Amino acid sequence: MRRVLEDEQYQVSILQDGRDAFTQVKTQLPDLLILDLRLGDISGQDILKQLKDDPVTADIPIIVYTAAVLEAEEVTKLVSNNPERFQDVYVVQKPFELENLLILVQQALHEPVG
Repeated sequence: MRRVLEDEQYQVSILQDGRDAFTQVKTQLPDLLILDLRLGDISGQDILKQLKDDPVTADIPIIVYTAAVLEAEEVTKLVSNNPERFQDVYVVQKPFELENLLILVQQALHEPVG
């Protein structure tokens, strides 16, 4: 995924530790965050809520992806039940086509698709 995004001229940073994710995102303020729900040490869903509840990070578009069907359904329900809080949150299930991910990145960043 990183290589594909960099090939499209996106600058990519990868966070290895979920515990520091909120602090690093708040410090770096990326244009977009791609968030896996399974981070091991902390729930991606908890990070999502924390980011959307903080005024500094609330407007960052987030693409959430997971291989877990139940987790994807939970996040989809969370997003659809709270559209103001979770605007610009997109949920994608693995496996997915990288081309579709690029289209979603362009949409999330409000860039022309194509």
